[in-house]
Amino acid sequence: MTDTPAPLTEREIAAALDDAPGWHRDGEHITRGYGIRYHGGVALIVHVADTERLIGHHADIDLRWDHVRFTITTHDAGHRLTAADFDLARRIDAIATAHGAQPLE
Repeated sequence: MTDTPAPLTEREIAAALDDAPGWHRDGEHITRGYGIRYHGGVALIVHVADTERLIGHHADIDLRWDHVRFTITTHDAGHRLTAADFDLARRIDAIATAHGAQPLE
């Protein structure tokens, strides 16, 4: 049995957002979009999904014709933000860069 992840404090969330340029808070989620054509977006999502499987943490993903948006929260922490969310955000940024995706914000 694993421990429940600890939600971050408001101060910790603010600091983590400072270290995650382009990610925006939306309630108890962080979100970011990237411009990328549909089939490139599919490849990006597969790469992100492989990483998510390895780390055991997953984003909600919205794929459109010309962009993809990731929304992250920790379900096991009562849909609150944790350090794992910001770790995944950094990983998604690196993967998006490798796929040539352009930040929308």
